[in-house]
Amino acid sequence: MLKLPEVLDEIRMSRAAFDRMRARGQAPRIHKLPNGQIRVSRADLDAWWESCEEPGA
Repeated sequence: MLKLPEVLDEIRMSRAAFDRMRARGQAPRIHKLPNGQIRVSRADLDAWWESCEEPGA
């Protein structure tokens, strides 16, 4: 499981932009821990990256 700052660094996105994408249902699936921290699984992040690729690219 990746911490949110690690995910944001990898996808080169600000937290605000990520939160907007989450609100629109366009961000990778997140897991919220009992302490409020957010994690993203590597598999979910990779699947999200693949879904972002342009067709025919």
